[in-house]
Amino acid sequence: MSDYDVIVIGAGAAGLAAGEALAQAGVSFAVLEAKDRVGGRAWTDERIFPGIPFDRGCHWMHSASHNPFREIADRLGVDYRRLGTRRSSGLYLAGEKADAATTRTAWDAVEAAFAAADGAGEAGRDVDAQSVCDTAGPWWPLARHWMTLLSALPPEEISTLDLAAYADTGENWPVVSGYGALIASAGAQVPVHLGVEVRAIDRSTSPIRVETSRGTLRARSVILTVSTNVLASGAIRFVPALPDAVTDAAANCPTGVAEKVAFLLDAPIPDFADTSYIDTLDLDDRTRAPINFVVNHFAQPVIVGQLCGETARKLEADGEPAMVDFGLAALKDVFGSAIATRIRRATATHWTSDPHIRGAYSCARPGHAGARATLRVPIDGGVFLAGEAVSEHAFSTAHGARRSGIDAARAALAQSG
Repeated sequence: MSDYDVIVIGAGAAGLAAGEALAQAGVSFAVLEAKDRVGGRAWTDERIFPGIPFDRGCHWMHSASHNPFREIADRLGVDYRRLGTRRSSGLYLAGEKADAATTRTAWDAVEAAFAAADGAGEAGRDVDAQSVCDTAGPWWPLARHWMTLLSALPPEEISTLDLAAYADTGENWPVVSGYGALIASAGAQVPVHLGVEVRAIDRSTSPIRVETSRGTLRARSVILTVSTNVLASGAIRFVPALPDAVTDAAANCPTGVAEKVAFLLDAPIPDFADTSYIDTLDLDDRTRAPINFVVNHFAQPVIVGQLCGETARKLEADGEPAMVDFGLAALKDVFGSAIATRIRRATATHWTSDPHIRGAYSCARPGHAGARATLRVPIDGGVFLAGEAVSEHAFSTAHGARRSGIDAARAALAQSG
Protein backbone atom coordinates (compact mmCIF):
# COMPACT_ATOMS: atom_id res chain seq x y z
CA MET A 1 0.00 0.00 0.00
CA SER A 2 1.43 3.34 -1.11
CA ASP A 3 0.46 6.82 -0.02
CA TYR A 4 0.29 9.89 -2.24
CA ASP A 5 -1.03 13.41 -1.95
CA VAL A 6 -3.05 12.95 -5.14
CA ILE A 7 -3.92 10.02 -7.40
CA VAL A 8 -4.95 10.84 -10.98
CA ILE A 9 -7.02 8.23 -12.78
CA GLY A 10 -6.63 8.32 -16.54
CA ALA A 11 -3.74 9.59 -18.68
CA GLY A 12 -5.64 11.38 -21.40
CA ALA A 13 -5.32 15.10 -22.05
CA ALA A 14 -6.93 15.90 -18.67
CA GLY A 15 -4.92 13.41 -16.62
CA LEU A 16 -1.59 14.37 -18.18
CA ALA A 17 -2.31 18.06 -17.60
CA ALA A 18 -3.23 17.35 -13.98
CA GLY A 19 0.04 15.46 -13.61
CA GLU A 20 1.97 18.43 -15.03
CA ALA A 21 0.35 20.80 -12.54
CA LEU A 22 0.95 18.45 -9.60
CA ALA A 23 4.59 17.95 -10.58
CA GLN A 24 5.10 21.71 -10.70
CA ALA A 25 3.58 22.00 -7.24
CA GLY A 26 6.05 19.47 -5.88
CA VAL A 27 3.51 17.13 -4.30
CA SER A 28 3.56 13.36 -4.44
CA PHE A 29 1.20 11.89 -7.00
CA ALA A 30 0.54 8.90 -9.21
CA VAL A 31 -1.14 8.86 -12.63
CA LEU A 32 -2.84 5.53 -13.31
CA GLU A 33 -3.82 4.48 -16.83
CA ALA A 34 -5.69 1.29 -17.69
CA LYS A 35 -4.36 1.15 -21.24
CA ASP A 36 -0.83 0.38 -22.41
CA ARG A 37 -0.48 3.90 -23.81
CA VAL A 38 -1.20 7.49 -22.80
CA GLY A 39 -3.60 9.88 -24.53
CA GLY A 40 -7.02 8.39 -23.94
CA ARG A 41 -9.20 9.53 -26.84
CA ALA A 42 -6.13 11.23 -28.34
CA TRP A 43 -4.29 8.44 -30.13
CA THR A 44 -2.01 8.79 -33.12
CA ASP A 45 -1.55 5.31 -34.57
CA GLU A 46 1.70 5.06 -36.52
CA ARG A 47 1.57 1.31 -37.03
CA ILE A 48 -1.46 0.67 -39.22
CA PHE A 49 -0.24 2.78 -42.17
CA PRO A 50 3.56 2.49 -41.97
CA GLY A 51 5.20 5.90 -41.93
CA ILE A 52 1.88 7.75 -41.99
CA PRO A 53 0.40 8.96 -38.66
CA PHE A 54 -3.34 8.35 -38.30
CA ASP A 55 -5.34 10.01 -35.53
CA ARG A 56 -7.84 7.45 -34.37
CA GLY A 57 -9.31 9.98 -31.97
CA CYS A 58 -9.19 13.77 -31.86
CA HIS A 59 -7.50 15.34 -34.86
CA TRP A 60 -8.24 19.08 -35.08
CA MET A 61 -6.98 21.76 -32.72
CA HIS A 62 -10.35 23.47 -32.38
CA SER A 63 -10.45 27.22 -31.74
CA ALA A 64 -6.78 27.04 -32.57
CA SER A 65 -5.80 30.63 -31.81
CA HIS A 66 -7.06 30.11 -28.23
CA ASN A 67 -5.98 26.49 -27.93
CA PRO A 68 -3.14 25.76 -25.46
CA PHE A 69 -2.02 22.84 -27.61
CA ARG A 70 -1.31 25.24 -30.44
CA GLU A 71 1.07 27.10 -28.15
CA ILE A 72 2.63 23.77 -27.16
CA ALA A 73 2.96 22.79 -30.83
CA ASP A 74 4.78 26.05 -31.53
CA ARG A 75 7.12 25.49 -28.60
CA LEU A 76 7.87 21.92 -29.69
CA GLY A 77 8.17 22.78 -33.38
CA VAL A 78 5.20 20.59 -34.35
CA ASP A 79 3.69 21.37 -37.76
CA TYR A 80 -0.01 22.01 -38.30
CA ARG A 81 -2.21 23.37 -41.08
CA ARG A 82 -4.01 26.68 -40.66
CA LEU A 83 -7.50 25.90 -41.90
CA GLY A 84 -10.47 28.12 -41.21
CA THR A 85 -13.27 25.64 -41.76
CA ARG A 86 -14.13 22.03 -42.44
CA ARG A 87 -16.83 23.09 -44.92
CA SER A 88 -16.91 20.56 -47.75
CA SER A 89 -15.22 21.43 -51.02
CA GLY A 90 -17.12 18.69 -52.83
CA LEU A 91 -20.60 17.19 -52.56
CA TYR A 92 -21.43 13.90 -54.26
CA LEU A 93 -25.08 12.99 -54.76
CA ALA A 94 -25.54 9.28 -55.49
CA GLY A 95 -22.20 9.27 -57.24
CA GLU A 96 -22.55 12.49 -59.21
CA LYS A 97 -20.58 15.56 -58.20
CA ALA A 98 -22.86 18.48 -57.42
CA ASP A 99 -22.12 21.82 -59.01
CA ALA A 100 -20.70 24.65 -56.94
CA ALA A 101 -24.07 26.38 -56.49
CA THR A 102 -25.73 23.19 -55.21
CA THR A 103 -22.82 22.53 -52.86
CA ARG A 104 -23.12 26.05 -51.44
CA THR A 105 -26.87 25.63 -51.01
CA ALA A 106 -26.40 22.34 -49.18
CA TRP A 107 -23.84 23.79 -46.80
CA ASP A 108 -25.90 26.91 -46.25
CA ALA A 109 -28.65 24.55 -45.05
CA VAL A 110 -26.22 22.77 -42.74
CA GLU A 111 -25.08 26.04 -41.23
CA ALA A 112 -28.68 27.27 -40.95
CA ALA A 113 -29.50 24.20 -38.84
CA PHE A 114 -26.63 24.95 -36.48
CA ALA A 115 -27.64 28.62 -36.36
CA ALA A 116 -31.23 27.69 -35.45
CA ALA A 117 -30.07 25.39 -32.66
CA ASP A 118 -27.54 27.91 -31.35
CA GLY A 119 -30.16 30.66 -31.51
CA ALA A 120 -32.57 28.67 -29.39
CA GLY A 121 -29.84 28.03 -26.83
CA GLU A 122 -28.73 31.64 -26.78
CA ALA A 123 -32.35 32.53 -26.05
CA GLY A 124 -32.17 30.28 -22.98
CA ARG A 125 -34.17 27.37 -24.40
CA ASP A 126 -33.04 23.93 -23.30
CA VAL A 127 -34.86 21.90 -25.96
CA ASP A 128 -33.78 19.31 -28.49
CA ALA A 129 -31.94 20.71 -31.51
CA GLN A 130 -34.07 18.90 -34.06
CA SER A 131 -37.23 20.62 -32.85
CA VAL A 132 -35.98 24.04 -34.00
CA CYS A 133 -34.55 22.94 -37.37
CA ASP A 134 -36.10 22.70 -40.82
CA THR A 135 -36.32 18.94 -41.18
CA ALA A 136 -38.46 19.01 -44.32
CA GLY A 137 -35.82 20.42 -46.66
CA PRO A 138 -33.79 18.18 -48.98
CA TRP A 139 -30.55 18.88 -47.14
CA TRP A 140 -31.71 17.90 -43.67
CA PRO A 141 -30.00 14.45 -43.86
CA LEU A 142 -26.66 16.20 -44.43
CA ALA A 143 -27.34 18.72 -41.65
CA ARG A 144 -28.40 15.90 -39.35
CA HIS A 145 -25.19 14.02 -40.14
CA TRP A 146 -22.99 16.98 -39.27
CA MET A 147 -24.91 17.88 -36.12
CA THR A 148 -24.60 14.28 -35.00
CA LEU A 149 -20.92 14.08 -35.91
CA LEU A 150 -19.93 17.24 -34.04
CA SER A 151 -21.94 16.38 -30.91
CA ALA A 152 -21.82 12.55 -31.13
CA LEU A 153 -25.56 12.41 -30.43
CA PRO A 154 -28.38 12.89 -32.97
CA PRO A 155 -30.15 16.28 -33.00
CA GLU A 156 -33.18 14.99 -31.12
CA GLU A 157 -30.85 14.21 -28.21
CA ILE A 158 -28.82 17.45 -28.28
CA SER A 159 -29.58 20.21 -25.78
CA THR A 160 -29.71 23.56 -27.57
CA LEU A 161 -28.60 25.32 -24.39
CA ASP A 162 -25.58 23.06 -24.10
CA LEU A 163 -24.75 23.43 -27.80
CA ALA A 164 -24.87 27.22 -27.58
CA ALA A 165 -22.43 27.19 -24.66
CA TYR A 166 -19.65 25.84 -26.88
CA ALA A 167 -17.15 28.58 -27.74
CA ASP A 168 -15.90 28.20 -31.31
CA THR A 169 -13.62 30.50 -33.27
CA GLY A 170 -14.07 28.46 -36.44
CA GLU A 171 -10.35 27.61 -36.56
CA ASN A 172 -9.88 23.86 -36.90
CA TRP A 173 -6.18 23.23 -37.47
CA PRO A 174 -5.09 19.61 -38.00
CA VAL A 175 -1.71 18.46 -36.70
CA VAL A 176 0.46 16.92 -39.42
CA SER A 177 2.25 14.44 -37.16
CA GLY A 178 -0.92 13.70 -35.21
CA TYR A 179 -2.82 15.46 -32.45
CA GLY A 180 -2.52 12.40 -30.26
CA ALA A 181 1.24 12.46 -30.67
CA LEU A 182 1.30 16.15 -29.74
CA ILE A 183 -0.73 15.52 -26.59
CA ALA A 184 1.55 12.64 -25.61
CA SER A 185 4.60 14.85 -26.19
CA ALA A 186 3.09 17.63 -24.08
CA GLY A 187 2.82 15.23 -21.15
CA ALA A 188 6.02 13.30 -21.82
CA GLN A 189 7.59 14.34 -18.50
CA VAL A 190 4.64 13.07 -16.45
CA PRO A 191 5.32 9.62 -14.95
CA VAL A 192 2.42 7.32 -15.76
CA HIS A 193 1.69 3.80 -14.49
CA LEU A 194 0.32 1.98 -17.55
CA GLY A 195 -1.87 -1.11 -17.49
CA VAL A 196 -3.36 -0.28 -14.10
CA GLU A 197 -7.15 -0.65 -13.94
CA VAL A 198 -8.96 1.12 -11.12
CA ARG A 199 -11.67 -1.07 -9.65
CA ALA A 200 -12.91 0.87 -6.63
CA ILE A 201 -12.60 4.24 -4.93
CA ASP A 202 -13.35 4.18 -1.21
CA ARG A 203 -13.71 7.65 0.20
CA SER A 204 -15.29 6.45 3.43
CA THR A 205 -11.83 6.55 4.96
CA SER A 206 -9.13 9.18 5.06
CA PRO A 207 -6.94 8.92 3.11
CA ILE A 208 -9.00 7.65 0.18
CA ARG A 209 -8.38 4.04 -0.80
CA VAL A 210 -8.02 3.30 -4.53
CA GLU A 211 -8.26 -0.39 -5.37
CA THR A 212 -6.47 -1.30 -8.59
CA SER A 213 -5.47 -4.36 -10.59
CA ARG A 214 -2.03 -4.02 -8.98
CA GLY A 215 -3.02 -3.46 -5.40
CA THR A 216 -4.44 -0.74 -3.18
CA LEU A 217 -3.16 2.84 -3.08
CA ARG A 218 -4.06 5.70 -0.77
CA ALA A 219 -4.24 9.43 -1.34
CA ARG A 220 -5.67 12.55 0.23
CA SER A 221 -7.35 13.47 -3.08
CA VAL A 222 -8.34 11.71 -6.29
CA ILE A 223 -8.72 13.28 -9.73
CA LEU A 224 -10.96 11.11 -11.89
CA THR A 225 -10.77 11.75 -15.64
CA VAL A 226 -12.76 8.84 -17.10
CA SER A 227 -15.53 9.48 -19.64
CA THR A 228 -19.08 10.01 -18.46
CA ASN A 229 -20.08 6.65 -19.95
CA VAL A 230 -17.42 4.89 -17.89
CA LEU A 231 -18.48 6.88 -14.83
CA ALA A 232 -22.12 5.85 -15.33
CA SER A 233 -21.33 2.24 -16.25
CA GLY A 234 -20.44 0.98 -12.80
CA ALA A 235 -17.02 -0.17 -14.02
CA ILE A 236 -15.56 1.62 -10.99
CA ARG A 237 -17.20 0.89 -7.65
CA PHE A 238 -17.60 3.85 -5.32
CA VAL A 239 -17.81 3.60 -1.52
CA PRO A 240 -20.01 5.28 -0.58
CA ALA A 241 -21.95 5.47 -3.83
CA LEU A 242 -21.63 8.64 -5.86
CA PRO A 243 -24.25 11.28 -5.13
CA ASP A 244 -27.38 10.84 -7.22
CA ALA A 245 -26.82 14.26 -8.76
CA VAL A 246 -23.47 13.12 -10.13
CA THR A 247 -24.70 9.82 -11.56
CA ASP A 248 -27.71 11.59 -13.11
CA ALA A 249 -25.44 14.22 -14.63
CA ALA A 250 -23.15 11.59 -16.12
CA ALA A 251 -26.10 9.70 -17.58
CA ASN A 252 -27.56 12.87 -19.07
CA CYS A 253 -24.26 14.04 -20.55
CA PRO A 254 -23.14 10.83 -22.22
CA THR A 255 -20.30 10.18 -24.61
CA GLY A 256 -22.02 9.51 -27.92
CA VAL A 257 -20.94 7.69 -31.06
CA ALA A 258 -18.43 8.92 -33.64
CA GLU A 259 -16.10 6.55 -35.46
CA LYS A 260 -13.65 6.65 -38.36
CA VAL A 261 -12.89 4.33 -41.25
CA ALA A 262 -9.63 4.93 -43.10
CA PHE A 263 -8.11 3.61 -46.32
CA LEU A 264 -4.49 3.51 -47.47
CA LEU A 265 -4.23 3.73 -51.27
CA ASP A 266 -1.39 3.08 -53.69
CA ALA A 267 -1.07 6.82 -54.40
CA PRO A 268 -2.93 10.08 -53.67
CA ILE A 269 -6.11 10.71 -55.65
CA PRO A 270 -5.32 12.91 -58.68
CA ASP A 271 -7.17 16.20 -59.15
CA PHE A 272 -7.84 16.48 -55.41
CA ALA A 273 -5.94 19.00 -53.34
CA ASP A 274 -4.05 18.19 -50.17
CA THR A 275 -6.58 17.53 -47.37
CA SER A 276 -9.80 17.91 -49.37
CA TYR A 277 -13.13 17.57 -47.58
CA ILE A 278 -16.04 15.91 -49.39
CA ASP A 279 -19.54 14.74 -48.46
CA THR A 280 -21.56 11.90 -49.95
CA LEU A 281 -25.35 11.80 -49.91
CA ASP A 282 -28.23 10.08 -51.70
CA LEU A 283 -31.21 12.44 -51.84
CA ASP A 284 -33.47 9.65 -53.09
CA ASP A 285 -32.58 7.19 -50.35
CA ARG A 286 -32.84 8.67 -46.88
CA THR A 287 -32.14 5.27 -45.34
CA ARG A 288 -28.57 5.52 -46.59
CA ALA A 289 -26.64 7.61 -44.12
CA PRO A 290 -24.24 10.29 -45.38
CA ILE A 291 -20.53 9.93 -44.82
CA ASN A 292 -17.89 12.62 -45.20
CA PHE A 293 -14.27 12.04 -46.16
CA VAL A 294 -10.90 13.71 -45.94
CA VAL A 295 -9.15 12.91 -49.24
CA ASN A 296 -5.35 13.00 -49.69
CA HIS A 297 -4.90 13.41 -45.97
CA PHE A 298 -1.86 15.72 -45.59
CA ALA A 299 -0.96 14.93 -49.22
CA GLN A 300 -0.66 11.24 -48.29
CA PRO A 301 -2.49 8.39 -50.10
CA VAL A 302 -4.99 8.17 -47.24
CA ILE A 303 -8.76 8.75 -47.17
CA VAL A 304 -10.49 9.07 -43.80
CA GLY A 305 -14.28 8.74 -43.47
CA GLN A 306 -16.33 9.80 -40.47
CA LEU A 307 -19.36 7.89 -39.20
CA CYS A 308 -21.70 8.86 -36.41
CA GLY A 309 -24.97 8.23 -34.65
CA GLU A 310 -26.97 5.03 -34.92
CA THR A 311 -25.36 4.16 -38.26
CA ALA A 312 -21.93 4.17 -36.63
CA ARG A 313 -23.24 2.34 -33.56
CA LYS A 314 -24.69 -0.49 -35.64
CA LEU A 315 -21.72 -0.77 -37.99
CA GLU A 316 -19.23 -0.75 -35.10
CA ALA A 317 -21.21 -3.46 -33.35
CA ASP A 318 -21.25 -5.51 -36.56
CA GLY A 319 -17.47 -5.33 -36.74
CA GLU A 320 -14.68 -3.70 -38.69
CA PRO A 321 -15.49 -5.41 -42.03
CA ALA A 322 -18.97 -3.85 -41.96
CA MET A 323 -17.50 -0.41 -41.30
CA VAL A 324 -14.99 -0.79 -44.11
CA ASP A 325 -17.65 -2.07 -46.54
CA PHE A 326 -19.89 0.92 -45.79
CA GLY A 327 -17.08 3.37 -46.38
CA LEU A 328 -15.92 1.58 -49.51
CA ALA A 329 -19.43 1.67 -51.01
CA ALA A 330 -19.45 5.46 -50.67
CA LEU A 331 -15.96 5.71 -52.16
CA LYS A 332 -17.08 3.67 -55.16
CA ASP A 333 -19.91 6.16 -55.68
CA VAL A 334 -17.39 8.98 -55.83
CA PHE A 335 -14.41 7.40 -57.57
CA GLY A 336 -15.89 4.39 -59.34
CA SER A 337 -15.58 0.69 -58.55
CA ALA A 338 -11.91 0.65 -59.59
CA ILE A 339 -11.03 2.47 -56.35
CA ALA A 340 -11.25 -0.91 -54.61
CA THR A 341 -8.22 -2.17 -56.54
CA ARG A 342 -6.14 0.74 -55.25
CA ILE A 343 -6.74 0.09 -51.56
CA ARG A 344 -3.74 -1.41 -49.81
CA ARG A 345 -5.04 -1.43 -46.24
CA ALA A 346 -8.10 -0.33 -44.29
CA THR A 347 -8.88 0.23 -40.63
CA ALA A 348 -11.67 1.49 -38.40
CA THR A 349 -11.96 2.85 -34.89
CA HIS A 350 -13.83 1.24 -32.02
CA TRP A 351 -14.34 3.90 -29.36
CA THR A 352 -17.91 2.77 -28.71
CA SER A 353 -16.96 -0.74 -27.61
CA ASP A 354 -13.65 0.19 -25.97
CA PRO A 355 -14.23 -0.74 -22.30
CA HIS A 356 -11.96 2.05 -21.06
CA ILE A 357 -13.65 4.77 -23.19
CA ARG A 358 -17.20 3.68 -24.17
CA GLY A 359 -17.89 6.47 -26.65
CA ALA A 360 -16.57 9.51 -28.48
CA TYR A 361 -17.22 12.81 -26.70
CA SER A 362 -19.92 14.22 -24.49
CA CYS A 363 -23.19 15.98 -25.22
CA ALA A 364 -25.85 17.09 -22.76
CA ARG A 365 -29.34 15.85 -23.47
CA PRO A 366 -32.32 18.24 -23.77
CA GLY A 367 -33.33 19.60 -20.41
CA HIS A 368 -29.97 18.74 -18.88
CA ALA A 369 -27.65 21.54 -19.94
CA GLY A 370 -26.68 21.95 -16.28
CA ALA A 371 -25.11 18.50 -16.13
CA ARG A 372 -21.60 19.79 -16.80
CA ALA A 373 -21.81 22.26 -13.92
CA THR A 374 -22.87 19.42 -11.62
CA LEU A 375 -19.89 17.34 -12.73
CA ARG A 376 -17.54 20.20 -11.91
CA VAL A 377 -18.56 20.27 -8.24
CA PRO A 378 -16.03 18.45 -6.00
CA ILE A 379 -17.38 15.23 -4.51
CA ASP A 380 -17.33 14.98 -0.73
CA GLY A 381 -14.31 13.09 0.47
CA GLY A 382 -11.82 14.61 -1.94
CA VAL A 383 -12.75 13.38 -5.43
CA PHE A 384 -12.54 15.80 -8.36
CA LEU A 385 -13.82 15.08 -11.86
CA ALA A 386 -11.94 16.25 -14.94
CA GLY A 387 -12.13 15.66 -18.68
CA GLU A 388 -13.81 17.27 -21.67
CA ALA A 389 -17.28 16.61 -20.26
CA VAL A 390 -16.78 19.01 -17.35
CA SER A 391 -15.54 21.89 -19.52
CA GLU A 392 -17.92 24.83 -19.54
CA HIS A 393 -17.22 26.16 -23.03
CA ALA A 394 -14.74 23.75 -24.65
CA PHE A 395 -16.39 20.38 -24.10
CA SER A 396 -15.81 17.63 -26.70
CA THR A 397 -12.25 18.91 -27.18
CA ALA A 398 -8.76 17.97 -26.05
CA HIS A 399 -7.99 21.53 -24.99
CA GLY A 400 -11.14 21.59 -22.86
CA ALA A 401 -9.94 18.39 -21.22
CA ARG A 402 -6.48 19.84 -20.63
CA ARG A 403 -7.81 22.93 -18.90
CA SER A 404 -10.15 20.85 -16.76
CA GLY A 405 -7.22 18.72 -15.60
CA ILE A 406 -5.27 21.78 -14.53
CA ASP A 407 -8.33 23.17 -12.73
CA ALA A 408 -8.89 19.86 -10.91
CA ALA A 409 -5.24 19.73 -9.83
CA ARG A 410 -5.46 23.27 -8.44
CA ALA A 411 -8.64 22.38 -6.56
CA ALA A 412 -7.04 19.27 -5.10
CA LEU A 413 -3.99 21.27 -4.04
CA ALA A 414 -6.16 23.93 -2.46
CA GLN A 415 -8.08 21.30 -0.49
CA SER A 416 -4.89 19.71 0.82
CA GLY A 417 -3.50 23.08 1.83
